[in-house]
Amino acid sequence: MKTYLFGILLILTSCARQPSLTAELVPHSLTAVNLEETLGGRDEVMMAYSLTSYDAQNKPSAVVNGGWGVEIIKKGQQLDLQKTTPDHNLAKPIQLTLPKNGKIIASLVLIEVDDYNQARQTLAKIQKIHNIVAVPAGLLLTATEMLTPLKYVSAGLVASGIGLQLMDKLDDDDLLGQSSVELHEAALRPKKQRLVHVPATFSGSHMRNSFEYQLVYDVTLKTVKLQPARQ
Repeated sequence: MKTYLFGILLILTSCARQPSLTAELVPHSLTAVNLEETLGGRDEVMMAYSLTSYDAQNKPSAVVNGGWGVEIIKKGQQLDLQKTTPDHNLAKPIQLTLPKNGKIIASLVLIEVDDYNQARQTLAKIQKIHNIVAVPAGLLLTATEMLTPLKYVSAGLVASGIGLQLMDKLDDDDLLGQSSVELHEAALRPKKQRLVHVPATFSGSHMRNSFEYQLVYDVTLKTVKLQPARQ
């Protein structure tokens, strides 16, 4: 009898549903090693970032967006993106559920602002839909397509209903850098990995100026599901 009950317990335990994992993207720090605009001794920058999930069939299932800026940064300055000061705002995290046997792609772009008013308008649109889950139906986000982080962020904004093609707002000189990381549920859960630490260095040249930015962001997996509003 004890053996029988023990067998039932094992079956029930093995059939118990594992809690869903929620991925949280948190921008942590931004350092200006060299500026794109050396004449004025400062750059005006903004960030846009997203989480895009795919189900077990590699179909896009949800997306959330976030934005930060427009902020002034000087050469050698490091900004703590998780602190609000009189001069700088906090870069708010975004969260999205990781589908069972699926994946999430975290994407982030850093932009040097030429038109301050236009950039503020763009950022205001992004912040209105901050962390609101949208379904990216009809978007070109198939798992077999090679997309850049900028394309993921831009597509996520369109999916959220604000009709903003971020790529149309930029020229080649505006994009300081882009970064992305993929999280696969099947690979992460057995290893019990809960933190992906991403250091990214963005460098290049504009006219005679060479710029370099160092960005650090984390993607943390949590078992407690956060529930942002759904569109």
